[in-house]
Amino acid sequence: MEKKPKKMKFEVQPGESLSACLDRMASQGYTPVRRMEEPVFIEVKKNGKITQEYHEQRIVFEGKLL
Repeated sequence: MEKKPKKMKFEVQPGESLSACLDRMASQGYTPVRRMEEPVFIEVKKNGKITQEYHEQRIVFEGKLL
């Protein structure tokens, strides 16, 4: 029998709603204990200079095994 990790991270995929991600966690036997939001930046070249611009917000849930 395969042992599941006690804690696991679940990232909300592009086009996926928060509730769909939480349903995916529950179907795997995990309950959310923490929500983390991280900004994602991309490098853009403007006028010969490379700058970082905000691209999107990444949401990750940490789940605990039930």
